[in-house]
Amino acid sequence: MRAIQITNDSTYQSAVVSLSQDALDDFEVLIQISASTLNYKDALAVTGKGPVVRRFPLIPGIDLAGTVVESTDDRYACGDKVILNGWGLGEKYHGGLAEFARVKADWLVPLPDKMSFVHAMSIGTAGYTSMLCVNALQSAGVLPHSGPIAVTGASGGVGSIAIGLLARRGYTVTAITGKIEEEAFLLKLGASEVLDRAAFCAPGKPLQKENFAGAVDVSGSHTLANLCAQMQYGGVVSACGLAQGMDFPSSVAPFILRGVSLIGIDSVYQPYQNRLRAWQALAEETTESRLLAATTTIGLPEVNDACQRIVAGKVTGRFLVDPSR
Repeated sequence: MRAIQITNDSTYQSAVVSLSQDALDDFEVLIQISASTLNYKDALAVTGKGPVVRRFPLIPGIDLAGTVVESTDDRYACGDKVILNGWGLGEKYHGGLAEFARVKADWLVPLPDKMSFVHAMSIGTAGYTSMLCVNALQSAGVLPHSGPIAVTGASGGVGSIAIGLLARRGYTVTAITGKIEEEAFLLKLGASEVLDRAAFCAPGKPLQKENFAGAVDVSGSHTLANLCAQMQYGGVVSACGLAQGMDFPSSVAPFILRGVSLIGIDSVYQPYQNRLRAWQALAEETTESRLLAATTTIGLPEVNDACQRIVAGKVTGRFLVDPSR
């Protein structure tokens, strides 16, 4: 089997190699991978720009979609189509940037009937996280009539899919991006307004003009603090990333004076039913053709270059990885 392998002997390296399946983890289900994808976390792992990888050597890739070819667990049989994201895949365990993976049955979710492998991995963890964020806002009472929803990192994986999901549900969406030249692309996705992230990423006052009823944030740091400061009374922010930083230089003012809520979204260890619900909703609320319009398909030999571009912030949309290429 071919795979991306990360090593850290004398230097940190990532390369396409040929491995025996015996090199995989000793778990219950062997999957032939039809598609994977690249997320910001994958880019950090492949480039070594962040402390993602917990063991060496390691096959990266936090997502995969494929077909079961061996299983010692009664829940899955040969021929079953499945999705996997999170659970330490591509961090502690060998991941999806390969032709095969051996994983725990507990980690798997059946591929929804209306979804192909390409459709699923055009979404990947980014889109799955977007759905968790959007569902969190709705569950907290932020509805389309409540007011505008801000989405940071709007041209990236989480942001771009969040815009489409929110617009489809009838929300008014404000896209916040560092790539203001992508305004036409973001408006086509469903945004009603596009703002430059420069207005959000510097220190701001603890309470500012009430601009938004909710937000989906991938940035953290000053951007998250400014979003909280700009929430309307009772506004809700779902936070799922730290692209700007892990810090949160805010105060309690938005929370105790305007009743703002900050909800953390974890995509790695969500319970099975939450995962299943999110993927089923994604199958209903996204279309493969529209996703592919913002997706570039690459093979394993192109992964390193794509990850460099992701870390450098030079990517719009998503990368789909076909391990057979």
